[in-house]
Amino acid sequence: MAASFPSTPARSAMPSWYPELLTSVVQRVSSGQRRAVTAVNREVLATYWAIGREILNRQDQEGWGTRVIDRLAADIRDQFPDARGFSARNLKYMRAFAQAWDADAIVQRSVAQLPWRHQIALIEKLDDTEARLWYAAAAVEHGWSRDVLTHHIRTRLRERSGKAITNFAATLPPSESDLAQQSTKDPYLFDFLDLTDRHNERGLESQLVAHVEKFLLELGQGFAFVGRQVRLVVGDDEFFADLLFYHLKLRRFVVIELKAVRFDPAFLGQLGMYMSAVDDLLAHDDDQPTIGLLLCASKNNVVAEYALRGYATPIGVAEWTTTLTESLPTEFAASLPSIDELEAELSGPSGTDGTE
Repeated sequence: MAASFPSTPARSAMPSWYPELLTSVVQRVSSGQRRAVTAVNREVLATYWAIGREILNRQDQEGWGTRVIDRLAADIRDQFPDARGFSARNLKYMRAFAQAWDADAIVQRSVAQLPWRHQIALIEKLDDTEARLWYAAAAVEHGWSRDVLTHHIRTRLRERSGKAITNFAATLPPSESDLAQQSTKDPYLFDFLDLTDRHNERGLESQLVAHVEKFLLELGQGFAFVGRQVRLVVGDDEFFADLLFYHLKLRRFVVIELKAVRFDPAFLGQLGMYMSAVDDLLAHDDDQPTIGLLLCASKNNVVAEYALRGYATPIGVAEWTTTLTESLPTEFAASLPSIDELEAELSGPSGTDGTE
């Protein structure tokens, strides 16, 4: 008798309700897998915290040094030869982990949702508990990898987030103004640009587009790149918006204008006209009114605040820089251009005045 293998029935032969069943089951499997991973991660963190706390308590009582940890790591390896994660180095991280967090943080807060490698980054790079909590919550909310988390800590995202001068509170509904404000920064850090040669604003745009992945990382969650030098025909005249994005959460276009010089209130008129044109020419009926973001080499905050009072459309003003020199180690800061050097490069004889 010949062997036979049952074949999978074709999808076309399934009842009309089958797709609904499939979707429901797939969602349950996916949800179950996520809960299982989360549960395992919580158990690992609870174990590591308990080990770290025991080491701390014993150290406080007996006053012994790190040689005991080295011996402990070797003995654990003998007891559990297949177990990983109990090296002397990792045991010291567990001690630091227990010292950094109380038991409630490990059980209840967003910290408990992050993998161990994220925890090490928070411990190594931050000393302040509030800062650790902020970055932990942001990492969970946005699904940051460890490398992205480390990048945002290095670039001091917490200190820059939501700091642009805007009129959002006066021009957007309360439910949207906070989200729009938090989507801004001041300054924006373009440390991935190579500005060794003289550049005008068009050259700056070219580099930002060439490094669009890093540019989007700096802009933050929710931004989608639409285009550069976007052509807008108003009457018989042509205008070109520097950079156009769409924000997926706000459901709005975002026009970004780049200036290689100090903020001038006259720049807002140009940006406002671009925003109106985008609303009329590109936005869908379901889209919310466009937001404008003006990035300048420097600004007077008081002047910017006064200038924005006269606008009924949502606009933000922030600075951009290629380095946060004051936040970097000396060996790194010395190799990066200062903002004065950058402005000299961008606004020199071969640059433009931003009115092209």
